[in-house]
Amino acid sequence: MKARLRELLDQGQVERIADMAAGKRRVLGTLVSLTYDADSQIAWRAVEAMGLAADRVARDNPEYVRNHLRRLYWLLSEESGGLCWRAPEAMAEILHHQPQQFVDYVPIVVSLITSMADEDLDHFRAGVLWAIGRLGPAAGDHVPAVLPAIHSALDDSDPQVRGMAVWCLGQLGLAQHLADRPDLLEDQEPVDFYENGILRRTSVGELVRRASSSR
Repeated sequence: MKARLRELLDQGQVERIADMAAGKRRVLGTLVSLTYDADSQIAWRAVEAMGLAADRVARDNPEYVRNHLRRLYWLLSEESGGLCWRAPEAMAEILHHQPQQFVDYVPIVVSLITSMADEDLDHFRAGVLWAIGRLGPAAGDHVPAVLPAIHSALDDSDPQVRGMAVWCLGQLGLAQHLADRPDLLEDQEPVDFYENGILRRTSVGELVRRASSSR
């Protein structure tokens, strides 16, 4: 199954994968393994497909998806024996499609940016920021508690983190927080950004312009 799913991901056939998951729930678990793929675009498409597939499965068996979310959360810890570096993104993508069904997981994802140990968060920070942004309005009342951490990420030494912090604020409807940061607008450091099935190279400054134009 893994080879077939990877082939479909390579072709960008994420809806086909969701159709498969409706009849074969273990597609979800296989997609987790594909988030480790050496090709980052394949890994991101696996995240996207997981959200669509979980949405299909949840219509008939929400408990199966809840257990899947529980497993993803477990895979964030070293105790799991197999860290899933894209677990925050995968959890957020599922919640993006089913925010009410699994509302109790929303604060769990949002709080990762403050609850994880610093040495662990260094590896996950960009992904957690993307995850919070992907939740968007569903993050709701949980955002104020983590806003200082998001602001702090705007000054991170890693441009990927800065870029995801910018995108996150834009998705949360808080692009006005970037108004007094002309330095970020001029920041041309590279950022990898997945959108519409394609992983492309952009810059921190371009993400600022996009966030500001959507206000």
